[in-house]
Parts: sequence; C-alpha cells; structure tokens
Amino acid sequence: MLRFLFDEQQAVSNQLKPAYEVIDRFGQLIKAQLAEINDGEQEQLKKRRMYEISAKGLRAALDELEQSHYVAQKLHSTISAKTLQEMSSEERISYDRYVYFDKNGFIRVFSLLDKLGTFLNEMLHLQTERVKPHFSYFTVLRHMRHKQVHMVLTNPLNESKEKYKESVKRLRKRRNTEIHYMNSEMQDDYIRSQRLYGDEYELHNLPLENLQQQVMDLQEGLTMATEALQLVFAYGCQLVNKKQL
Repeated sequence: MLRFLFDEQQAVSNQLKPAYEVIDRFGQLIKAQLAEINDGEQEQLKKRRMYEISAKGLRAALDELEQSHYVAQKLHSTISAKTLQEMSSEERISYDRYVYFDKNGFIRVFSLLDKLGTFLNEMLHLQTERVKPHFSYFTVLRHMRHKQVHMVLTNPLNESKEKYKESVKRLRKRRNTEIHYMNSEMQDDYIRSQRLYGDEYELHNLPLENLQQQVMDLQEGLTMATEALQLVFAYGCQLVNKKQL
C-alpha cells in the first residue's frame, strides 16, 4: 500500500505470506460453517460472523503494521546526521517522516496484539474479563498459562513472547510514553539533556535517539505479532476441522 512512496510496486512481504495463508484458510472454513447453519440458529450465526470479521480485521492490521515498519526502515536508511542541527532540510523532512511511521508502527504492534487477545478470548471461551475487565493480549496469555488450558497453543505463544520480550518491553515503554505522557522522542531528548548537558543545552545539539535500535525493535515486534497470528489461526483451523469450534 505505501510502497508507492518509493516508486515501488505493491508487494506482499514474504514474512507475512504464511500468516495470510492460514488466516485466509480459517476464513474459508468459517464461511463453509456459515453456509451450513440454519437461519434460526442466530447465536451460532453471530459467533461465526464475528470470527470471520475478526480474521479479516487482523489480516488488515498485520498489513498496516508491516507497511509502517517498511516505510520507517526505508526512511531510516536515508538519515546519516547524528544531531538535528547537522541535518539538511531534506534530511530533516526524512527524519520527521521516520518518526511518524516509527511511532505509527509501535502503536500498531500493541493494537494488533490486543485485537488478537480479544479474538483468542472469544474463540477459546477464556472469560479473561472476569480476571481483568480491560485486558491485553499479554493478560490473555498469562490467563491461559495460569489455567493450564490449550497448552498446545499456549506454550509456543509464550515461547514467542519470551524470545522478543526485551524489544517488546522497549516498544511498550515508548508506546506508554507516547499515549500517556509526551511524544516518545521528546522524552528521549529530555533524558539525554539531563544526563549529558543539563537544562541549558539546546536540544538541536543532542545526539539522535538510537534509530537502529528502534528499527530492530519494531522488526521484532512485527515478527512476534506475525508468529502469534500464525499460531492462533492454525489452532483455530484445527478446532474447526475437529468440529470443536
């Protein structure tokens, strides 16, 4: 969708293809179920339609996240200055655009995961809302571990979470700062000004935040989200085929 910004043809990332395939397969199985349900079975129809719509929404959310990361990564490669003061006017535009798409990306990581948590909670009848009314994907996963349910799915989801936990921790901190306090890049500036120079030093002279680390963290957030989607929808397909969903 956004590759046109670099005069590139629209393309599907190879990283995303397996996730797309299993989400689409799940959607097809649910459609087949819908065709077999009588109009009088309203509760069953409602559930299946929710599954179908949720699958489409999660597929779209993955695409949007990947696009944001792709643009941020491309823009990052055009930035060589070490401070804002060193930047040419063109490089400053690239940097501002990088900040926008990076920020869009790390917010979307948690938006996608929380949608997936809601889907998981509904599909597996976990009732996580009884433990915590406003829950996240990580709450759902913790609830699954605590209850020792669906361990064939719970274990690999937890392994994936642990594999990327340091990157996701940094992304979460930036997301929380952005939403609840101040622009995350501004907080980086503030912290560095206190640590390095004191209050009187001009922010334009501060070294930039670690853009390479940010790009790598966003890549790992995308990878974890992709792995989680593959695992969840593959498990969903198994449940449908066994007539357990």
